[in-house]
Amino acid sequence: MRAAVLQAIGDEKFEIRDDVSVIGPGPGEVRIRVRAAGVCHSDLSACHGGLPQPVPAVLGHEAAGDVLEVGEGVDDLAVGDRVTVNWLPTCGSCAYCRRGEPYLCMAHVMTGYVMPRFMVGDTPTFGMAGCGAFAEEIVVARPGAVKIDSDVPYEVAALIGCGVMTGVGAVVNTAAVRPGESVVVIGCGGVGIAAIQGARLAGAAVIVAVDTVAAKHDVARRFGATHAVTPEGLSDLSTEVTGGEGFDYAFDVVAVPQTLRTAWSAARRGGTVVVVGAGRDEHKVEFSPFELLFEGKRIIPSLYGSANAERDFGRLIALWRAGRLDLAGMISHRLRLDQIDDALAALGRGDVIRQVIIHDTAE
Repeated sequence: MRAAVLQAIGDEKFEIRDDVSVIGPGPGEVRIRVRAAGVCHSDLSACHGGLPQPVPAVLGHEAAGDVLEVGEGVDDLAVGDRVTVNWLPTCGSCAYCRRGEPYLCMAHVMTGYVMPRFMVGDTPTFGMAGCGAFAEEIVVARPGAVKIDSDVPYEVAALIGCGVMTGVGAVVNTAAVRPGESVVVIGCGGVGIAAIQGARLAGAAVIVAVDTVAAKHDVARRFGATHAVTPEGLSDLSTEVTGGEGFDYAFDVVAVPQTLRTAWSAARRGGTVVVVGAGRDEHKVEFSPFELLFEGKRIIPSLYGSANAERDFGRLIALWRAGRLDLAGMISHRLRLDQIDDALAALGRGDVIRQVIIHDTAE
């Protein structure tokens, strides 16, 4: 089969190889024919070393497709079932799972850093987060394949697997925004647009989109933002719409020191800053003990939208069916696998919301 292979961290180009095979499925695993794969900023971060990634590797972690084969012990999926990939599959038995925090379970994901998922020629090759969706086939742990109805388009289902779950989940799961509250979302890529839609679903009265790229402002309004500004205009807008008090919730989808400080400043006293983006390990943000105490604000992380994939994927699909969650409209570009270099280079561009790599006969 074909796959896009990253040979070394920092490489500018992927190798499109046709001598690739998956390893497995072993017991408790599922082999999937990938039909559509979303292109996420996390893929770019892995390329540049912002996220840890052993190499050589097949990147990509946002995917949907069909079951080709199941390993021993998998009796609740069958060949031909349509599935969305959950890149953070849970074990169900660790302390985090038992506490009801499945999004903190790392049991299966960590195997992706020690266990190759592919053979490229004679070379063992890793899959990002144990997936590797920039390939025509992948093998994942059974909890990493969430069955969906056969009428859900592959490209729509793929977005649910990461960007939409992360953005919507940050608002409705992690922050639990209530009707009438005020929200600011910093960063209007795919995850940011999903967060804006989540705020609209939650009934937020004021939804401010912030992005340095002015071309993204109209896009944000189309998906539910009531206002859109550059970072430089945020303070004046806050004075206008909140009386200078600040917003109930500030979602930082970018997560670099400057944007986290912007989110902190934008949140009202007693408000909440939600860190949605992964950032980089070497980045540091300073807060004085006095301001932490005096401002009374909370800073909380939202990993994968605090997801319970088996529960939440179905809810997101139900909202899509009801016309309350626009997923198809988020797909700004449909590309081939050999255009992956162009797709990563385009991230952050004003006309890009979510790009999807279409494999074969994907709908």
